[in-house]
Amino acid sequence: MRTHFLLGVALVALSVVGSPVAQEKTLAENKAVVLRSEAELWNHGNLAVADELYSHDYVCHFVVGPEWKGIDGIKAEVKQHRSSFPDWNERVDDIIAEGDKVVIRFTSTGTQRGDFEGIKAAGRKVTIQEVAIFRLAGGKIVEQWGIPDVHGLMEQLSSDKKQSQ
Repeated sequence: MRTHFLLGVALVALSVVGSPVAQEKTLAENKAVVLRSEAELWNHGNLAVADELYSHDYVCHFVVGPEWKGIDGIKAEVKQHRSSFPDWNERVDDIIAEGDKVVIRFTSTGTQRGDFEGIKAAGRKVTIQEVAIFRLAGGKIVEQWGIPDVHGLMEQLSSDKKQSQ
């Protein structure tokens, strides 16, 4: 009788974990992690939050450029990016979550105050569209695929230089 009771409890626990309510809670928690990364890490440069939100095994893949690896990798990229664009802001326009993935479409803006990719700082304001796909596990970001409008960014950074020559 005790065995049947324990088996019943285990089945109920399994059904709750896999229930739509539990899945919705996980999706909401995953979205919150990504939104916090955008708000605190990228928009305000709070590097300490990376320790809370990113896995030590984190890898970011880009369509162009090198991968970022680990918490130190994400911190270095944010620090370097914000030294070029101190007012960098990423406004999330859309967010979608399914399974262990969160996808955001966002608008990034900033003013170039430091050198960036070999382009000298000239105070140019930029706006680009980006898409990022995050994979989360255990409440942390473990993998990311970044799809920024690099062409648009580089064109905006060099447009004033072309016009003044």
